[in-house]
Amino acid sequence: METSAIVMMIVGIVVIWGGLAASITHAVKKARENKA
Repeated sequence: METSAIVMMIVGIVVIWGGLAASITHAVKKARENKA
C-alpha cells in the first residue's frame, strides 16, 4: 500500500468517527434539554 492511501484511510476513519461522536453528543444534549 502507498503512504497516501493509508493517510486517506486514516483521515476517512477520523471523519466518520468524528461525525458519529458529534451526532451522539448532539442527541444527548437535546435529550437533556427536553427533560429539563
